Amino acid sequence: MKLIIKKGMISALATLALFSSCKDFEAMNIDPNGANSEQVQVEYFINGSIVGAQQNPHIAERVFVLYWKTAGRQQLGGGISVGAYNDGWSSDYFGRDYMSGWLAGANSAITVANEKMAAGTGTSYTNNMLQVARIWRAYLMSELSDTFGPIPLDGWQGENPNYSSVEDVYNYLLTELRESGEALDLSVTVPTDTRRFDPAYGFDFAKWQKYANSMRMRLAMRMSEVDPAKARSEFEAAVSKPHITTADEQFKVAELGTAWSPLAGVMTRTWNAFILSSTLNNLYLGLGGINTSTSLGASYASYIKPENYIGIHYPNHFATMTNDPSAGYWLDGLPSVIDPRAYASFALPGDFSSSQFNFYPDEATARGTKRNLMSNDGTTVYKEIDAAFTWNAFAPGDWAAKGSRNQVRSWPGTMPRLANKFRNGTNDRIFFAEWESSFLIAEAAVRGWTVPVAAQAAYEAGVRSNFAYWNLSAHADAYLSSTSYNRVGTSVSWAHTTEPGNTHAMQYVNGETGVAGTVQIRYPSNTLYKDGAVRNDLLTKIITQKYIAQNPYLPLETWSDHRRLGLPFFENPAVEQPIVTMPDLNASNYMTSSVKFFPQRVNYPSTLINNNRRGYVQAVEALGGPDAVLTPLWWAKKQ
Repeated sequence: MKLIIKKGMISALATLALFSSCKDFEAMNIDPNGANSEQVQVEYFINGSIVGAQQNPHIAERVFVLYWKTAGRQQLGGGISVGAYNDGWSSDYFGRDYMSGWLAGANSAITVANEKMAAGTGTSYTNNMLQVARIWRAYLMSELSDTFGPIPLDGWQGENPNYSSVEDVYNYLLTELRESGEALDLSVTVPTDTRRFDPAYGFDFAKWQKYANSMRMRLAMRMSEVDPAKARSEFEAAVSKPHITTADEQFKVAELGTAWSPLAGVMTRTWNAFILSSTLNNLYLGLGGINTSTSLGASYASYIKPENYIGIHYPNHFATMTNDPSAGYWLDGLPSVIDPRAYASFALPGDFSSSQFNFYPDEATARGTKRNLMSNDGTTVYKEIDAAFTWNAFAPGDWAAKGSRNQVRSWPGTMPRLANKFRNGTNDRIFFAEWESSFLIAEAAVRGWTVPVAAQAAYEAGVRSNFAYWNLSAHADAYLSSTSYNRVGTSVSWAHTTEPGNTHAMQYVNGETGVAGTVQIRYPSNTLYKDGAVRNDLLTKIITQKYIAQNPYLPLETWSDHRRLGLPFFENPAVEQPIVTMPDLNASNYMTSSVKFFPQRVNYPSTLINNNRRGYVQAVEALGGPDAVLTPLWWAKKQ
């Protein structure tokens, strides 16, 4: 019998040992280096790979939080949002303890399954296990490629691989997903005791088939701007087959607390604040016509400001050199109208009695709602700010002297922060939800592709399913009929495509004099999309809703949609002084949008350069540009 344990598989088995009973592994009683295909089970490798990919706290903080959530603008952050990266984080993620190990586990499952079937030692469900491993491997490869770019098609099998272009990777993944989904035998079941080795679907093969087709839809749509014919044919073929349409079909894995393990919640580290991003905030504000008193209740009424009030103007303390339409203003209360999912996602500063208030990193910091704006010399207090029951978010970037004078903008106790249910490891990490299928179908319909559901119906189904996720279904009807614009000029109602104009009048207070006045606030010009002339067309509505729905578990998708389309509107990083890692953004162009102002990928780790120089050269050649954060991927916008 051919020996099949290769490099990377030992770590996969080690991961398995953590989450399967000791009895299972004692029964094997084998040296992993000498195990053969009669002594190991395919499901062990599948389990190890899926569990590992939930990301233990070490790699989750670096990749999920500091790369994806920051680049996808689900939180306030620096680093990659201004074109920087960390080679140590990238090396860890790329390495055998993490992504390479997860892919090695998936490849081992495929190898073992094929050998068992060839030897006649498989079970009635071995072929289905093979297809599950192929589907899961396709997801992992898409995750890796969407982060770095070109990757191997023949990697993670113990030898230095060749690197393929992103276009070739996507074509390969689409074929894999089609073939593996079609090859599943839905009449086959697995023993009850075996189901526990699949933490997502319990080896319900009908659901795995739906996931395969949904992933085909996702990846096909990713190609829509660079190969629309291929994207259309692949999408139409996938959407005609069973795909994820209900909450019980979501691809998700339960988080198991905050203790250190791959199944710890990906957002459980106490030192990560998860402060609301300005991008999300500008999409939330005014969207949907639901009043704060309706969302939060009458007890919050005294904190609510008038609908046309933007706040107190502090241009000497808050960055203004950004195209964030809220730049320079501090809202000294709660907005009158805001998407109700905002309050379901983020807890108010000072709202200590709320069950969703999170006290990380420590109680004193979380309760610290009073902070200072300092005088120009930085030694005396200009004004004390009490942020309790206020709602603000600010652009990333270099705030220069304004940042040093401002003790408020990034202090955890003064900013809306992610709700406790996402911080305590009691939720499910979602990889694909039914609302994504709906929004993909809505986009395809707007493009004129053949789909089973009309565009408006799909769009509204996506909104309703996400409202159901947040237990907000009672507001869905009113929300879907709303024609009120958010801070970037987009409304909810499908029938309402009237453009908002370039500016709108709002009331404010001068922070220097205390005098109230009226100011014309510009709706931002998103020059990445239709030269900035369109803010409220159907595609903008779809991607706005998709973006909001994907918070907080799908930041890689929010980042990818922005890279692909330039939607939704991302404000430029503040450039009160030049940003070394983003040299093209400057004082003369910060009001326009450019792909040069947003991260496009992560640099390859030095470990790849050192261990596989030939592969690294292939990867960069296939990338078609320098190995840099600002180099767009094949399927992304280029200018």
